[in-house]
Amino acid sequence: MAKILVTGGAGYIGSITRHFLEKHGHSVIVVDNLSRGHREAVPEPILRVLDTRDTDKVEVLLRDEHVEAVIHFAAYIAVGESTQVPEMYFTNNVSGSLSLFEAMLRADVKRLVFSSTAAAYGIPATVPITEDEPYAPINPYGESKVMVEKILEWLDRYREFRSVRLRYFNACGAEPEADLGEEHDPETHLIPLILRAVQTGKPVTVFGDDYATPDGTCIRDYIHVSDLAEAHIYAVEHLLKGGKSNVFNAGTGVGYSVEEVIAAVEHLTGKQVPRVTGPRREGDPPSLVADSRRLQETLGWRPTRSSIERIVSDAWEFARRHSEPRSQS
Repeated sequence: MAKILVTGGAGYIGSITRHFLEKHGHSVIVVDNLSRGHREAVPEPILRVLDTRDTDKVEVLLRDEHVEAVIHFAAYIAVGESTQVPEMYFTNNVSGSLSLFEAMLRADVKRLVFSSTAAAYGIPATVPITEDEPYAPINPYGESKVMVEKILEWLDRYREFRSVRLRYFNACGAEPEADLGEEHDPETHLIPLILRAVQTGKPVTVFGDDYATPDGTCIRDYIHVSDLAEAHIYAVEHLLKGGKSNVFNAGTGVGYSVEEVIAAVEHLTGKQVPRVTGPRREGDPPSLVADSRRLQETLGWRPTRSSIERIVSDAWEFARRHSEPRSQS
């Protein structure tokens, strides 16, 4: 079993991936500056409060801990915010990644799993989306992830720096065993917002009901966060065994509309979801669904928890236990 460094490991997906790494027998060190992560989500002995942009300190940590591979989550992820302060996204997401990669190269650690995004595709020409779809980001967040992907392609070619890039679709749900789930502040993701509407009675906004879909609302590929976390285990173990660099869509291949998600919440809770209909959000494609066959066929990964019923049930139980967001640090 290996020593793995997880950057951004106090965040939603990072903390749950850390949980699964340890279940698989790996030793983990978490780096997080706690600007948006939760200290409570990481066991104190393995947490290092550190920014990836501090190249020298990251290099020392990699050497001192004898790290063999890195899983890199540390990034800002809010699309809307990225359009308001794009410079912040490029500084954190791109400069932070470059600093990390430099530290890794200095310490001779050349295996990395990168948290990328379906936002790299923008508004795709075909659905389901394959990894061969060209880069076409339509916001600074997506562009920042594409820039890092391109850096990794060059490092693979010239520095023998092996990476797996996982392009996420809509991560959601919670991990009951670890009592970890979504606690973003502010929250922008659909399922926790719907559940919050049920809890508080304050309506959730459905952005657009006139799309060219069966019920007029957007269709997305919702993947249970624990399935997504396990994809990272498969990816890092692939690299540790000497596997080649690759890029994979991390989704289920099944799409649910906003109306279908609301219906699932209403069925589970027995309560009507208060809602209002707002205008479409600029750049929202009607449908985003992954073709994840490459990930399944190459690494042997399968999504086993990603029915909408299981996702909503796990998210609801977590929301009931954590009705008040925890502090950011």
